[in-house]
Amino acid sequence: MSLFDRKDFDAFVTNQPGTSFVDQWDGHVAKVGGKVFTVLWGEGERARLVAKCPEESFEILTALEGIRQAPYFAKRKWVEIGRNSPLSDEELVHYLTRSYELVAAGLTKKLRQELGIRLSS
Repeated sequence: MSLFDRKDFDAFVTNQPGTSFVDQWDGHVAKVGGKVFTVLWGEGERARLVAKCPEESFEILTALEGIRQAPYFAKRKWVEIGRNSPLSDEELVHYLTRSYELVAAGLTKKLRQELGIRLSS
């Protein structure tokens, strides 16, 4: 599995409650409750992912090669992860799941219930 491949990316996203896709900004955008939580840009070796992260993760991630602040996204909350980053597939799943949780937590309780979203803690 590689989240940098569209088929695997789509399988991961559709496994999360309340998600949808839209192709915009020259990328394949995944949303929860109408809000972006990750984007797949490019293909092959040029593929990259965008994810929301907490401040402490931002500092750690952007210190790694192949990961930087995501252009066009809110400063210090979004990272762009290149295929050449040192993150394993399990770590990518963790960070994209965390991004989903962060964005879903910002939805109203009513909308989360309608979408069948249960957040831990």
